Amino acid sequence: MKKIINAPDKVIQDMIEGMRLASPDIRILPGTSVIVRADAPVKGKVGLISGGGSGHEPAHGGFVGTGMLDAACAGDVFTSPSVDQMMEAVRAVDSGQGVLIIAKNYTGDNLNFDMAMELLADEGIRTEKVVVHDDIAVEESPNTTGRRGVAGTVLVQKVAAACAEQGNDLETVKRAAQDAADHVRTFGFALSPCTIPSVGKPSFSLAEDEMELGTGIHGEAGVKRMKVPGARALAEQMTEAILKDMPVESGEEVCVLVNGMGATPLMELYIIYKEVHSLLTERGIKIAKAYVGEYMTSLEMAGASVSVMKLDEKRKQYLLAPADTLGFKQFASKQSEV
Repeated sequence: MKKIINAPDKVIQDMIEGMRLASPDIRILPGTSVIVRADAPVKGKVGLISGGGSGHEPAHGGFVGTGMLDAACAGDVFTSPSVDQMMEAVRAVDSGQGVLIIAKNYTGDNLNFDMAMELLADEGIRTEKVVVHDDIAVEESPNTTGRRGVAGTVLVQKVAAACAEQGNDLETVKRAAQDAADHVRTFGFALSPCTIPSVGKPSFSLAEDEMELGTGIHGEAGVKRMKVPGARALAEQMTEAILKDMPVESGEEVCVLVNGMGATPLMELYIIYKEVHSLLTERGIKIAKAYVGEYMTSLEMAGASVSVMKLDEKRKQYLLAPADTLGFKQFASKQSEV
């Protein structure tokens, strides 16, 4: 195992302290690994939190700030944050307007968020939750019941956050988040595994000419092992699967997210995007916005995922709204095709 760390049991605290030092716009709740907007709670605004196991950076702590999350709970690597952490995060961002939780569809995250919500209700704090399950590669997996929540979660957070920034109430923000979650699909692959610091060895092994299709974000193997194809063939397999699951008609608009898993060069991510762009435009589908880069990683796994979100005017407006965080910066965008 080659990693630039001090010790496996200090990885999370060292990381979030580095994030705090790198940004004056966030703070860490004392005695926790909860990252919070420096100005939270924001008066008159619904709070928005997310979280999960660490190892997916910049998700989710890197998305705390204006136009995105109000707080993020960082668990140990690939491990759900505790109920106490989740409660502290909600308390820190509640301005009296309630708090929306955006959770990925993993059993541990959902059980702990649900328990936190029940306990917070006893304190008079209103919470709602939207669960993202955008990974079309699986219906059932060892880590979740139903589809996993993966990189499309970032787009759901972006839509919900813009809705909250406009001063909408908790029910409206939840509807916007659920609507976004209902209209996003993701498909991923891996060229190499990752190594959890506390484990010290790769999560699976691949031959030099092999890849895993349908991998998640926790170092798990995919649903199919195959020879590494060309970029066009791989993009076509992922895009066709997404469009089969979520039909998009000619003339409709989408957002595309090509997400690196931690060790994939930007060169290769842009090549994948080129092919996805071509496949969509050949079908008359308009691309209103594209994101290419690392948004939800799996430590040092080599691989990527493609997410497609179908847009209407409201979803598009929220998606293109400005945001300013460590891992997601967006200025007011022109309403034009990429």
